[in-house]
Amino acid sequence: MENQKYAKIFKIVLWVLMGLSVCVLVWGFFTGFEANDGAATNVLLTWAYIVLGIALAAVICVGIYIRAITDPKSLVKLGIYVLGAAVLAGLVYLISPGSPAIGFSGPVPPSASELKMTDTILNLAYIVGGCAILSIIAGEVIMAIRKK
Repeated sequence: MENQKYAKIFKIVLWVLMGLSVCVLVWGFFTGFEANDGAATNVLLTWAYIVLGIALAAVICVGIYIRAITDPKSLVKLGIYVLGAAVLAGLVYLISPGSPAIGFSGPVPPSASELKMTDTILNLAYIVGGCAILSIIAGEVIMAIRKK
């Protein structure tokens, strides 16, 4: 009974978000994405960020809620994972150089903090991607060893 209520609420919210997204997209097509200094593009991108934030918040909140109901002790494990991710991001931020942009030809050069944050995000992407590739390889090797 409880699950049906949540499923109905989620279904309504998804339909409302989809309807609003279609309205913003149609408005952008009718006004022209290049007209008015790209105002439609800015609105469309802002709406995409809002919907992405809503989706992330919903997934995180629902996941925490379900985890708290089914296994409250697992919240400690989740907290440790979040703390580990925060420590990794902090360490990567500390080692990121924030080098100046070479060959930049825009009107306003990026600030030092923007360059440092960009380097941090790139380095985090490299680390996470490398760990994903290593875990895939290690998983396949372990599965091959266990089958023999």
